[in-house]
Amino acid sequence: MRLKEIRKSRGLSQLKLAIDLNTTQNTISRYETGEREPGITELIKIADYFNVSIDYLLERTNNPNVQK
Repeated sequence: MRLKEIRKSRGLSQLKLAIDLNTTQNTISRYETGEREPGITELIKIADYFNVSIDYLLERTNNPNVQK
């Protein structure tokens, strides 16, 4: 998952992202290390937050644009 890459490129800390997504810093850390995988609800929140597609977030495409 590209979460760490996207988060860092936007200049966000794990804590800031966690607060914005109403979760914990520990959860964000576990997503980034692959220790835990987000559910569909969390994936949607993360993708919407960064305005990228879920496929981009999950590294299924290199195109970050959301298809409408």
